[in-house]
Amino acid sequence: MRESGEDYLEAILALEEDHKSVRLTDVALRLKVTKPSVNRAMKILQNDGYIHQESYGTIELTPKGRLKAAQVYRRHKVLTTFLGSILGVDDETAEAEACRMEHVLSSNTMERLAAFVENSKNPS
Repeated sequence: MRESGEDYLEAILALEEDHKSVRLTDVALRLKVTKPSVNRAMKILQNDGYIHQESYGTIELTPKGRLKAAQVYRRHKVLTTFLGSILGVDDETAEAEACRMEHVLSSNTMERLAAFVENSKNPS
């Protein structure tokens, strides 16, 4: 999956938590993109089985989409915590850089980083 697809899934998950129902306009506003861009992305995500959307209706994550979105969201939170709380990077920079980094780290590196962050929070 491409970075943009992961960003869309993460945005839908966050919007679901905030609003329960997610509309195309909500996604466009959250990601600061145009509605036609969101519409194209939703068609791809639906064809790939990540979302369900009736014509001009609300957007819902499928179980497959929810799993992928949760994985991306977890990566984002671990990276944001690492950059902000452990390295002392300011919140805005940590958020922006975590968003870029979450797409390129391997699963193995991500798991090691998550364990490091967790151990840093709860030292023995």
